[in-house]
Amino acid sequence: MQSRLRVQGHPIQPMLVTFPYGLFVCAVVFDLTDVLGGPAFLGEVGYWTVVAALVSAAMAAVAGMVDLWDVPGDRTQRTAIAFNLVNLAMAGLFLLACLIRSDSPERGASAVLLATEVVALAVGGVGVRLGARLVRRFDAGRRAEATTFDALPGVTGSTAEVVPPRP
Repeated sequence: MQSRLRVQGHPIQPMLVTFPYGLFVCAVVFDLTDVLGGPAFLGEVGYWTVVAALVSAAMAAVAGMVDLWDVPGDRTQRTAIAFNLVNLAMAGLFLLACLIRSDSPERGASAVLLATEVVALAVGGVGVRLGARLVRRFDAGRRAEATTFDALPGVTGSTAEVVPPRP
């Protein structure tokens, strides 16, 4: 299977999906610090980090849906659909917490919202596992290990080819 959305030969969906996961984890760390008595501005930083994560999750979801068109109709397709649904559930839980926080002026987190975010991260952990399974399945046999310089593009023989920079 080849992804339809590629940048220089690499599928972009696996690259995009790392941003929301990282931002969601950062938001939980900020909110945990806020709930444990840290500076009040960390709650607002956590809120805006969730907003950024939701925007990046939407972009990753669009790329995932485009890639879903090319998935063969077997166990791989079920795994890909489960991966997208799990990511949607995680983003939905964070969206719920974000909407509840949007009414307060300081946008700080509470213990209940923090618990919701931790549950969302646990759901996201299932998504990471499914995503890793998909990457292993799609890349099986398609990626050659670069064990010599000959396997690298732009390198011929035993000496490296020097390419002058473009003006």
